[in-house]
Amino acid sequence: MKRNRSKLMLFSLFLAASLMAIPSCQSQTNPDDWEQRHNAYQPPEQVMDSIGVKPGMVIAEIGAGRGRYVVHMANRVGATGKIYANDIDKKALDYLEYRCKRDSIPNVISVLGKMTDPQLPKETIDLVYMINTYHHLDKPVELMKNIIPCLKPDGRLVIIEHDPVKVPDFGSEATAKDVLIDQAKQAGFELARMMMFLKRDNIYLFRVKR
Repeated sequence: MKRNRSKLMLFSLFLAASLMAIPSCQSQTNPDDWEQRHNAYQPPEQVMDSIGVKPGMVIAEIGAGRGRYVVHMANRVGATGKIYANDIDKKALDYLEYRCKRDSIPNVISVLGKMTDPQLPKETIDLVYMINTYHHLDKPVELMKNIIPCLKPDGRLVIIEHDPVKVPDFGSEATAKDVLIDQAKQAGFELARMMMFLKRDNIYLFRVKR
């Protein structure tokens, strides 16, 4: 009886260890598949054309994460341009640095920002952009105010954000256009152009009020 009980315990331990060794569905998910799905809704080439990204520009992304858009921006601005990849998540930036090294992308600089301060160099940036980051911001007006000193005199701020009219089921992951535009005005920006060709999002192009 004791021998059978011992065998049962050993089998249970073996089964538990085996189950722990099986990777979860989430860990099996290919991050490249995730990026491709999201890029289908926000085609990088089409978006970059619409906001005027050109070779030689100095650009910064707020909330760059693991670099889904950064790598496309870096390719577009080329060797004479530069991308500052800002995020408050150090692990995401660590992966982005690894990714750029792996894929030989030399013109990306990662920047660990603060909640309301992007920590970007002053009067250096041609274009600052965010993609589906705005609704995560705790203090969007304060952050946008601190973006202004980083821009060149003719620099622009681009915000790509889910539109609750287009995606009513997204809840807090979308921002009403009137709210976003009003908050940008409070920060010192004025709307230069709004583009609505994306299925889920609007593209807001702001310039600094003079």
